[in-house]
Amino acid sequence: MSRHNAGPLLEQRSGINVPAARAWLDLLDLTMRWCSAHGRSDLAEALQGKRAQLLSGRVRVLVTGEPRRGKSSLVNALLNAEVCPVGDGPVTQPRTLVRHAREPKTTTLDNDVEVGIPRTLLAEGMEIVDTPGIYEPGKLQHVVASTGADLAIFVTDAARPLVPSEINLLKTLARTHGGGGIILALTKIDLSSRWRAVLKANRRLVSEAGVSASLVPVSAELRLRAAATGDHGLNAESGFPRLVAQLRQREAGIRAGASAAARRAIEQLTVPLRAEVSTVDLRDAQRAVEELRRGTTRWQNTLSDEMADLVSDVEYDLRDRTRRILAAVDEAFDVHDPLADWNAFATWLSDNLEAAAEANFRWMILRCEAIADRVANHFRRYGYRLDALPYPALATPRAEVPLIEQPGLEGFSAVQKLFTGMRGSYGGILMFGLATSLAGMPLINPLSLGAGAIFGGKTVIDEGRMLLKRRQGAAKAGAQRHVDDFFLRFSKDGRDAARYIQRALRDHFTELTDELQEAIIQSFRRAQRGAEAIAAERSAQLRQLTALYERARST
Repeated sequence: MSRHNAGPLLEQRSGINVPAARAWLDLLDLTMRWCSAHGRSDLAEALQGKRAQLLSGRVRVLVTGEPRRGKSSLVNALLNAEVCPVGDGPVTQPRTLVRHAREPKTTTLDNDVEVGIPRTLLAEGMEIVDTPGIYEPGKLQHVVASTGADLAIFVTDAARPLVPSEINLLKTLARTHGGGGIILALTKIDLSSRWRAVLKANRRLVSEAGVSASLVPVSAELRLRAAATGDHGLNAESGFPRLVAQLRQREAGIRAGASAAARRAIEQLTVPLRAEVSTVDLRDAQRAVEELRRGTTRWQNTLSDEMADLVSDVEYDLRDRTRRILAAVDEAFDVHDPLADWNAFATWLSDNLEAAAEANFRWMILRCEAIADRVANHFRRYGYRLDALPYPALATPRAEVPLIEQPGLEGFSAVQKLFTGMRGSYGGILMFGLATSLAGMPLINPLSLGAGAIFGGKTVIDEGRMLLKRRQGAAKAGAQRHVDDFFLRFSKDGRDAARYIQRALRDHFTELTDELQEAIIQSFRRAQRGAEAIAAERSAQLRQLTALYERARST
């Protein structure tokens, strides 16, 4: 509906003077054009709905405040009907919309309650929204936007002056319903003998907060009692006639509603514009570069610590594997004669050392890959993925472990056994021959020859065992030296490979850091050059919207 055909409707339904309404009609129309030009058709549609609502003569009043301040009682007393539940606790859970109806009715929709009752105030186009108690300004702002209220009654009681949380709520209302759109209702004046002092204090607090609001002291109890008894004097004492008179100032209500709707839309338009003007800032680039540098320290520490742990763990793993091999060598040579099984032992030892070296190296490679992935995690925020290792794949070495050289193992030949046996038997013959000679027997006799044979055999056995132990000890010592030589050689190869991988990772991620830093700087420079082309336009639009906002505040 255009402003040119709005006059008859305004005059018929609300008695509003059309020339006086042109200001807010022009304000809404201009704001809608701005919304459409900036692609905010949702805001334009909401303003179109508000325009139609205001032209219809309907004014929506939001009743809000902190819990247990008498909001629902105020609505019931205002309409002389129990349309909202009251009690000691926060009983108003859903929002309650009260509008005119010829017959009383109640409808529930999406947890909101809509009540229709026949009342003169409502028949004039007034709609009242009772809300649950609110503490948070953000929640109040959402409620205001969702209800589309034109006027707001902020309810506080006469027990004490406004507290800081209530002042914050009033400031939130002032941003959307300033310029005569707020009524501060001081309730329960019948219960406080000092309500006049509280009212005076509230006027001062409201003024200091920069909030434009009309203060009206009321008593719901006196209002309901006056309605029940028909006592006009008591009704006047309740303060509700003044509240009703202010609500019936339709021109002010419609003007405040149009101003509030326009300001809300303008605020939403200016937010992205301000963001576009202020997003390009070389300080942002500097912060991004500083963050990248801090990240560089973090990934370098990660790489250094992880590689140090790796070298230690790999060396320990190799030492543990060789220690188990030596334990097997000791166990085998406690039983077997190395002289008889040396070739098989040398092959077994070489094969096991090669297997230990290969397993140790494969484990080191897997650990290096995991370390590379952990370092790459520091660059995930920049979209980097480690798809391939930044160094050539290191093949598992075939450790060329030479066969162990056989140490000097002293054998026990037949000639050695003969001479050893003769040496041992000589002592036996002599010892027993002398003993039997006392009995008159010759030195060499059957007894001395038998003792000599026994002594010779034992000597051969003892000498054989001694030589076996000596060969086993020599074999174990030789194996120990061989394994130590292998450990020293291969552990150095492992450390060299780890250092090579560490340098490759360090060089790769250092180069990546330099590229990211240059990319960040270049992207911000390009963004700055591009932003300079539109900054003037956005600034001009912001100035125009600011002027439109000031116009909305003064309408």
